[in-house]
Amino acid sequence: MDWEKILERLNSFVDANKYNELRGALMIMNVVDIAGFLSTLESDKMLKVFRILPKDISSDVFTYMDDEQRQNLMEKIGDKEIGELVSDMFVDDAVDFLEELPAGLVKRVLANVDEEQRKVINRFLRYPDYSAGSIMTIEFCDFHEGTTVLEAMKELKRTGVDKETIYTLYVIDDKRKLLGTVPLRRLILADDNAPIESLMNANFICAETMDDQEHVVELVRKYDLNSIPVVDKEGRLVGIITSDDVMDVLEEEATEDIEKMNALLPSEEEYIRTGVFKLAKNRLPWLMFMMISGIFTGLIIVYFEKILTDLPSIGVALTACIPMLMGTGGNCGSQASTLAIRGLAVGELEPKDVLQVLWKEFRVATIVSVALAAINMLIQLFVFKRGLTVALTVSAAMIFTVLLSKSIGCTLPMLAKKLKLDPALMAAPLITTIVDACSLLILFAFAAVII
Repeated sequence: MDWEKILERLNSFVDANKYNELRGALMIMNVVDIAGFLSTLESDKMLKVFRILPKDISSDVFTYMDDEQRQNLMEKIGDKEIGELVSDMFVDDAVDFLEELPAGLVKRVLANVDEEQRKVINRFLRYPDYSAGSIMTIEFCDFHEGTTVLEAMKELKRTGVDKETIYTLYVIDDKRKLLGTVPLRRLILADDNAPIESLMNANFICAETMDDQEHVVELVRKYDLNSIPVVDKEGRLVGIITSDDVMDVLEEEATEDIEKMNALLPSEEEYIRTGVFKLAKNRLPWLMFMMISGIFTGLIIVYFEKILTDLPSIGVALTACIPMLMGTGGNCGSQASTLAIRGLAVGELEPKDVLQVLWKEFRVATIVSVALAAINMLIQLFVFKRGLTVALTVSAAMIFTVLLSKSIGCTLPMLAKKLKLDPALMAAPLITTIVDACSLLILFAFAAVII
């Protein structure tokens, strides 16, 4: 049955007030799909349907609702319901939810959870944004050294249902210092009387609470981890970051990089829910910068006006070639910068590789530029019937423009990385703006020499 038919069936239960049948239908659905169904309902109906869900399912469904729906729901339900709902959520999900709420609602939520959970949530809220501590969870399984496999299995059966993941277990000492990790598979297959530290991997990978979330993602990707432990400065285990949190960070970082690469200031809000003035504010700074840069490009043309006006026919021919030359240079620079940014993002490149990358791009640019220049020479001579002087000038400018644009495109992102800036800033719009000015200077320099 497709999604449209499922929605139609569920809506028919809602319209007929058949909430027992609706509850039964929802119980066999995935919590993500239930959240999707709730998003199609009006506010009052959504509240009624949400309230018929069992508590353990409603907290999971609430996690997958969007920010606006959750805020609307919070404003309608009672204080007791709020406390129960947040108490049933994993801590990292509760923290993510509270970070998106207005201050007034946050106070109301925290006032209705128990004191211990309030302290935990407040501690998480104090971690800097985009740090490992801000995205970790405390729902994990840890065991003190000396615990036997049998004791660990009993504890795991008793408490595992409330943990976010049990696939990796953690061994700690009396001071909660992380000693090692134990895969669940190894625990299950081990002898009951074996001490758990005999099964652990002491050569583990971990993150610190103040590490940037991008660094955490890189560790998970590099070492192919399902989860990664988070320790404080003293090496004490304080939380873990699971693969679903890593996926959220990846989506967030990819969106931010795409926005930066297209000359937009990053926005944490969805496009549909972002106001037009905020969208304009995010776009205006870069557009203004590129407009002013374009003015300098125009000044270059004015400076070399004598070349264009002394020989009108040649001046017209050169002017006609400017868009082609600037476009080719910009495209070449964008290609090189895209590959460099991608290499830096996935860890294939480091700033120290700049000379190696530059040498490779120079050789690529040599091949590409000679091919483009040869084709351009033929077009100028036989299609547009221009003289050899103009054809040579434009073709020579083409070679040096491609060489320069490839060099700029691959080195600027690596320079940004070296300066602790986001390499995505050195993407197509900025590269194109720089290359446009350089291509004009090259064209007119060759025109001054050759013509």
